[in-house]
Amino acid sequence: MKKHQKTLLIALPLVAAMSLVGCKNMSADSLSDLGMKSFKAATLSDDDVKSLSAQSCAQMDAQSKVASAKSKYTKRLNRIAKSLGKNIDGTPISYKVYITKDVNAWAMANGCVRVYSGLMDMMTDNEIQGVLGHELGHVALGHSKKRMQVAYATEIARDAAAASGNAAVSSLSQSSIGALAEAVINSQFSQKQEQDADNYSFDFLVKKKINPLGLATAFEKLGGGDASLLSSHPSSADRAKNVRNKIADLKK
Repeated sequence: MKKHQKTLLIALPLVAAMSLVGCKNMSADSLSDLGMKSFKAATLSDDDVKSLSAQSCAQMDAQSKVASAKSKYTKRLNRIAKSLGKNIDGTPISYKVYITKDVNAWAMANGCVRVYSGLMDMMTDNEIQGVLGHELGHVALGHSKKRMQVAYATEIARDAAAASGNAAVSSLSQSSIGALAEAVINSQFSQKQEQDADNYSFDFLVKKKINPLGLATAFEKLGGGDASLLSSHPSSADRAKNVRNKIADLKK
């Protein structure tokens, strides 16, 4: 995708919001300010994205039950993380566990990686290595950066609605960094991004001399469930098959 096309895609939430509320109720200063914010959202630098990601991750930590250093979950995750390395393409990785029955794991562009205890309870160490390789893939391939840009643009779109003077819409626009964090975590990657992250994880695990089978069996365990990390296509069965085919190719 060309650069100007990516910029347009990120700016669309703002355009939609302004079309919805109309521009007649917005002052020239408001329009100018929102226009600058829209441009900034579409052109966020790596440092900007990492700063927003760090703030979002800190907010999520603050509102979640984080496993202590003495927790069996933390100790286990630290052992697993050690096999994966401390950074991805120069970005330091920070791992923590959230104590919750939810089954999920996510990573942000600043290297913030969070794993839910519900996921750890149902998976082997090798399967967690596969899942984390996938999440690190989203960081390394720039998917996490794009997701933050789109989420930030959406928050700006809400500002546009607030500037319209519409009280009902304005009440929805009072966003916080917590709302941004939730938007980033709950948004979905495209099918191609998921496939690319799967392939990244496979290659990453092989390079680290870690059995890639865990990536396939993780997908098979999660198949058909409501886990957020598998909430988009392709299906978990197809993803597992892709990994198993790659393993077979390695043995030829």
